Amino acid sequence: MAALLEVKQITKKFSGVTALSEVNLRLEGGKVTALIGENGAGKSTLLKIMSGVYTDYEGQILFRENEVKFSRPKDAQDLGIAIIHQELNLIPYLSVAQNIFLGRELPNVFGFLDKGQMIQKTKVLLERLKLDVEPTALVGSLKVGQQQIVEIAKALLVESEVVFMDEPTSAIGESEVEVLFEIIKKLKAEGKAIVYISHKLDELFALADDFVVLRDGKIVGEGPVSQISRPQLINMMAGREVKITKKTTKNCSDDKMLEVRNLSLANPENSARPLLKDISFELCKGEVLGIYGLMGAGRTELCESLFGLHSKTLDGSLTLDGRDCKFKNPIQAIEAGMALVPEDRKKDGIVPGMSVEKNLSLTVLEKVSKLGFLSDRLHSQLYKKHVSSLKIKSSGADQAINKLSGGNQQKVILGKWIERNPKVLMLDEPTRGIDVNAKSEIYDLISRLSSEGISILVISSEIPEILAISDRILVMSEGQITAEFSSEEATENNIMNACIPEIQHP
Repeated sequence: MAALLEVKQITKKFSGVTALSEVNLRLEGGKVTALIGENGAGKSTLLKIMSGVYTDYEGQILFRENEVKFSRPKDAQDLGIAIIHQELNLIPYLSVAQNIFLGRELPNVFGFLDKGQMIQKTKVLLERLKLDVEPTALVGSLKVGQQQIVEIAKALLVESEVVFMDEPTSAIGESEVEVLFEIIKKLKAEGKAIVYISHKLDELFALADDFVVLRDGKIVGEGPVSQISRPQLINMMAGREVKITKKTTKNCSDDKMLEVRNLSLANPENSARPLLKDISFELCKGEVLGIYGLMGAGRTELCESLFGLHSKTLDGSLTLDGRDCKFKNPIQAIEAGMALVPEDRKKDGIVPGMSVEKNLSLTVLEKVSKLGFLSDRLHSQLYKKHVSSLKIKSSGADQAINKLSGGNQQKVILGKWIERNPKVLMLDEPTRGIDVNAKSEIYDLISRLSSEGISILVISSEIPEILAISDRILVMSEGQITAEFSSEEATENNIMNACIPEIQHP
């Protein structure tokens, strides 16, 4: 069968570092191709070349057997190629409808913007994706998971021949995942070619026809998904055997590091449904406390509240290391010994235009200063320390952090907080969009930090992850804690049962 899209001998370099080397790939209509590899393997780079984001490369792109050369993403869109990016490419100060139609605005008969038609078409798209938000809502007011659905809606606006999906389920809940899978099956039945990137291997085995494995910018394996096992795929990705097992040892003491009592957070949009309601729990020194819940359960709001982000609408009490605290802002929380690795690393975790070295030092400027001036030597020492200990893949200290893979960006964010040696480290979806090997490294890091006495609160949408790293697990639903399990008691079934809200009958 002729390929809809094909790349031949694609090579791409960044600042002398080879991201892709002589990559060949054929995409046929009516098939889902799983593109697999560790963070930094070159997956996103390949997608950006095939969709016109990167225009400077060696090699050929063929669409329906004719060579094409894109000078901008719109050239690829006009040809019938759409991409759902891993890192959200939305403008927060524009509405949902304006983001979806950005660059593809609809004019009326007088040549002016037809806002009504764009809003109506957006409404239909959102209903198709079962996202209950207004087309006129500002994207910046939406949660990360909702923004991810808007990103998907952008790609589905045009009837594309080839659809690239880069970690499309990394920030959405199970019900949204089911909707997306149905759409993928429909696109496949219509003869579209789909490239699907995900580190959730169960998704790949459920959806994909073929697989392609990238490692260090080269294809190291490909074939039908039906002919390979999960362990074989993981070994192929990593170049070695990677095992993730359930946590068996506990580092925590009986000393209470954090005590939360009757924490409630008002909902500015609906006073009858608070974002948090009567949250109470304790976190011991050196303990890893996992928090699980579906999207909208209030997990992120809990971390933000503990970090001083919602002080004006927050009720309840907080005791940190024996001292009563009520943080008015994150600066007070940081100075008291709190740290937060946020869910949205691109928006809240990094300063994109700054170097890796400068991002690592943001929380400890006093450590890289001498006589009141920033020291290049001290910056360099800090960079070398964390690049080595966290295995950050970077071309150099001056490389812009937004040029790193998502997994390496996350390691930089972890590094800047670890350098402060916090009392309580809160991790909101710390492995979202991160490959199996990098996950294993972060799990080991969490275990090491807890053994050093740091108390860790981890939010995750993946039950296997919660089971692998937690000493104790809290389950949240609709802003409340609905269950608590020790690591020995916890199972996938009882966690899922506790996070699904009961239907209230009249």
